[in-house]
Amino acid sequence: MNRITRFLMAICTVALALSACNKGPGEGGTGTIQGIVKLVHHPDDDFTLTADTMPAAKTDVFIVYGDEAYFGDDVETGADGMYQFEYLLPGNYTVFSYSTLPSGEKIAVSETVELQRGTTVNVPTIYIHDGKAYGTSIIKGQVHATYYHNGSYRGEGWACEHRVYIRRVGEDLPFNDTRVGPDGYFAFQKLLPGNYEIFTASDDINTEIPDFVFQSISVDEAGQVYELPEQFEVIINV
Repeated sequence: MNRITRFLMAICTVALALSACNKGPGEGGTGTIQGIVKLVHHPDDDFTLTADTMPAAKTDVFIVYGDEAYFGDDVETGADGMYQFEYLLPGNYTVFSYSTLPSGEKIAVSETVELQRGTTVNVPTIYIHDGKAYGTSIIKGQVHATYYHNGSYRGEGWACEHRVYIRRVGEDLPFNDTRVGPDGYFAFQKLLPGNYEIFTASDDINTEIPDFVFQSISVDEAGQVYELPEQFEVIINV
């Protein structure tokens, strides 16, 4: 081996060593990044307007190495909402998961952490939504029924178990429905500000063909309980 060849090999060796020493964030190290993803929801049937969370199981979590434009790896959370990225080199990392708005649009919720050699970093909890309405307002109302059978009056009272629907003004289809309770009340929860139509069926005494009766209401603030100005009066053929 001549002198020039040995010189070139030495340069290559030094270059490779420097490259290994200066390697940025990514796989190939001994560090670990871990954390929890939680799903934000609001409890049903308690009317407290209190937000709550639950573990976001089977949710995709992504990691970006340093300043790269695309994520380098992804994992799925377990039943407890936990995730983990292992065998990482020192550096800065961004971890994110997708939160879905009621419109269906997805937005990334991210946290950035710095990882030292051979350490484990806990990422601050990431909170996401699942695309369902997650406002904090409630619309309540009552349904009173008069009962008939073959055109004959059979009594009246609260329309327990009668179905009530809600839709946004300007839309044809309801996005949710519920049933009337023993006290005649029903409620729609987790509502964002907007204009809504509440409706339920009322039968014709003679033909027994149902038609719908409507009430409209505006929700203009979050965290409020809105009660319909009038109770529904319906006819139910039994």
